[in-house]
Amino acid sequence: MLKQWEKTERPSDAKLEERLQEARRKLQEQQLKVKEHGLPVLVLVEGWGTAGKGSLIGQIIKNIDPRFFKVASMAAPTEEEKRKPFLYRHFVKIPESGKFSFLDSGWMDEIMGERLHEKLGDEAYAHRIESVKRFERQLTDNGYLVVKLFLQVSKKEQEKRIEHLSKEKDTRWRVSRNDRWQNEHYEKCLNAFDSYLKETNLPSAPWYIIDAESKKWTELQALEILTEGIDVALANNAMAVPILQNVFSMEKMPLLSEIPLDKTIGEDEYKKELKRLQNRLGELHNRLYRKKVPVIIAYEGWDAAGKGGNIKRITGALDPRGYEVHPIASPEPHEKARHYLWRFWTRLPKTGHIAIFDRTWYGRVMVERLEGFCSENDWKRAYNEINEFEKELHDWGAVIIKFWVQIDKDTQLERFNERQNTPQKQWKITDEDWRNREKWDQYEDAVNEMIQKTSTTYAPWHILESVDKRYARIKALKIVIEELEKVLE
Repeated sequence: MLKQWEKTERPSDAKLEERLQEARRKLQEQQLKVKEHGLPVLVLVEGWGTAGKGSLIGQIIKNIDPRFFKVASMAAPTEEEKRKPFLYRHFVKIPESGKFSFLDSGWMDEIMGERLHEKLGDEAYAHRIESVKRFERQLTDNGYLVVKLFLQVSKKEQEKRIEHLSKEKDTRWRVSRNDRWQNEHYEKCLNAFDSYLKETNLPSAPWYIIDAESKKWTELQALEILTEGIDVALANNAMAVPILQNVFSMEKMPLLSEIPLDKTIGEDEYKKELKRLQNRLGELHNRLYRKKVPVIIAYEGWDAAGKGGNIKRITGALDPRGYEVHPIASPEPHEKARHYLWRFWTRLPKTGHIAIFDRTWYGRVMVERLEGFCSENDWKRAYNEINEFEKELHDWGAVIIKFWVQIDKDTQLERFNERQNTPQKQWKITDEDWRNREKWDQYEDAVNEMIQKTSTTYAPWHILESVDKRYARIKALKIVIEELEKVLE
């Protein structure tokens, strides 16, 4: 792709200036449409060292209201970022709807840096490529415009710029050791860049190679690509996105109606087991931190099924410095304005820590589906997106434990009435709980479909029979311990 690329003939100075003024004016007009239609625009600027990435972004943003954009220069990941999944620091930078984000280098630069310096083997590189393709496709499927620009300069031009910048004290800092290394190993870098661009050149997020040997010509090419992309994205705004077939190995799961709910445990046995299991979990938590394994425990279930009490027995065994519980309510405005998984990416644990989610990303295929908070295409597409999200976490090394807390309709009614009639518990019951109960059958169908389509071999669902809450708590502790022992022993 890069090796076969041929320069487009540069227009005359007069024509270039005329087209440049038109492109600037068009972008100024488009930003209002972007805001009005809620189009999030992510512009990734990659390319050779000294190709002028920062300068180009500076020229483009002069045409946009400062309230509508953010610029991020993606330097090498920090130690904190290295303790999160590879895509974490890039996913958190995605823009809100109606706004622009410009990245001065990004995931390509990070991957290429590791690949060229032989820190990333063939298998790990292939995994990264798959991650990037899923990430970019998920963004475009969820209404993002992703514009990927690669600024190309020749070896001779790069060498000339390095020399020129190095002569002056005030510009010497702009030449990095990596810039010089690239120039010395130009052919090796060219081959690596070419392969990456080919492998990640998606129909929904293609690469555009820009001749970067002239500042104004570079700006014109970038502006025309960006403005054309915005026009196309606005025209396609209402179009449905294809639903992808499942490609992940699945665990066979029973329907909720097939699960017997008569399992119980006596109070004496419960107390004895609770103490034993919590002691064991405490031991594993210490080892977990030492071995830097991240753990994600996700709870879903019926209202009043006992999620809170279940979580409390697990956290009772843990060092409070090493876990966090995330109660997930309706998204805040800044969360709603981004990809629906963004608010979960931002809550992922560091390596060696545990994140417990009380309600999760599965709201997309349950409450959002049934209450009409997203389109049918959105929730049908979400099964695959969630499987991809969890695969990303699994490949990072996370232990993923998903619980569905199951009770029957009569038990729920009994617990609702108890809450309603007990002053100290009335805060636990809301009008929304009663409304959801009226849709029990619809929710049961949705949950069955969710469990069947997202119980992968790397992140299967575990059903907690919770008519007897004590039984469910003991079962949850046993499952958590078993899953941790698999990776720690």
